[in-house]
Amino acid sequence: MIKSKLLQMHNMGIVVESLDNAIAFFEEIGLKLEGRAMIEGQWAGRVTGLGDQTVEIAMMVTPDGHSRLELSRFLSPEVISDHRRAPVNSLGYLRIMFAVDNLDELVSRLKGLGAELAGEIVQYENIYRLCYIRGVEGLLIGLAEEIGKNN
Repeated sequence: MIKSKLLQMHNMGIVVESLDNAIAFFEEIGLKLEGRAMIEGQWAGRVTGLGDQTVEIAMMVTPDGHSRLELSRFLSPEVISDHRRAPVNSLGYLRIMFAVDNLDELVSRLKGLGAELAGEIVQYENIYRLCYIRGVEGLLIGLAEEIGKNN
């Protein structure tokens, strides 16, 4: 038997309350809406283990086309827990990190949409300037700007 091999990471999924607000926020970062759909029925529940479900999803894609973020809004079954404001040292989902240019300008725009810095914008050696923000619905987002690139 031929051993399976990893081809690529396809997407990361995040469950949100407002798909429209989440789409607008991630578009501001620079992702593009690739598609939006309703996913429902027993077949989907067999994948997730939730049984009969109805979920509206939006697939966002990075400008290079290599990475995707799947935003999901569950209509049924109802959401049973909320980890969005968990501290950085919590087990499980922590954050998603994006490489950006002009970090200060982006943070300023995201603050205009209600985002808050989780800490400070810091410099890591002579490699990156980076920060964590609490974005739409309190989601933890990492932003990193490579020093010397596009400045």
